[in-house]
Amino acid sequence: MLPLGKIPPEKLKELVFNRLGAPGERVIAKSDLGVDATAIDFGSSVLVASTDPITGAEERIGFYAVHINANDVATFGAKPKWFLVSILLPENADDALLAKIMDELHESASKLGVAIVGGHTEVTPGLDRPIVVGTMLGEVSKEKLVTSNGAKPGDAIILTKWAGLEGTAIIASERSAELEKAFGKEFVEKAQSLIEMISVVEDALTANEVGVNAMHDPTEGGVANGLHEMADAAKLGFRVYAERIPIRKETLKICEFYDLNPLALISSGALMIAAPKEKADSIISALKRNGINASVIGEFLEDKESRVMVENGREKPLERPESDELWKVV
Repeated sequence: MLPLGKIPPEKLKELVFNRLGAPGERVIAKSDLGVDATAIDFGSSVLVASTDPITGAEERIGFYAVHINANDVATFGAKPKWFLVSILLPENADDALLAKIMDELHESASKLGVAIVGGHTEVTPGLDRPIVVGTMLGEVSKEKLVTSNGAKPGDAIILTKWAGLEGTAIIASERSAELEKAFGKEFVEKAQSLIEMISVVEDALTANEVGVNAMHDPTEGGVANGLHEMADAAKLGFRVYAERIPIRKETLKICEFYDLNPLALISSGALMIAAPKEKADSIISALKRNGINASVIGEFLEDKESRVMVENGREKPLERPESDELWKVV
């Protein structure tokens, strides 16, 4: 049986990437491991497109759908502009549920300057919760296009914000009652509020102005899986340092409470950037001027088999998560 969450890389190679229809015309970035979106040549500009479902959360599902898809488009250096959405509702759905989801979609898209230009809505047999599937389109000039596979050996790995942001907020919302008993209402509300940091559009566009080689939005499987996906795309290895990876105290406490690995917890809101080491300080300074914290957590290596984390002075392999830690508690 396949595990919950993203399909494992070996299964994607076996069952998905060899069944992609006709050769694409003007396709700059093709489907591959670790590739967040696609880029299509439109002459002086490039159309960037990405699609993702929201399946692990019910609260604020429209909010997630817009931002998760916008993030993937932004990792290519493109400004998100147009959004299509399919809304699948469970059989017990009423008008209020659909109106709530549409309000969330409308508000989130409006804040990003994104137009909702189409989609599909239905009540679907067999569902116990709504599912929202989004497709975001964006645009970027050719000279500013960034692709997921652009990391180079020796590049610094920069992480913005904190690992496990999205997972922390989702767990705090879905398991609020028991977390309030353990840590108090103020703690839970603070953890829930981390969802407001989920967008990496400003992170990505700011870093791209300075100059980057690749960017990636670590979603399912968290920072650990994001590192592997970014390395997969560029056919590289990596070395990261555990003490340099920023993790909020709310994330650490919730992960300890449920015995979760924060580095394998869904991390939308953080952004991974591969950049020449000489540009790392300028990128971090530009991000901080916009109120976005960022840290160099490691570097990419030429040896694609070497994927390690240094912890307490010892180097050990950083295993690829089999599934996201979120699935253990929601």
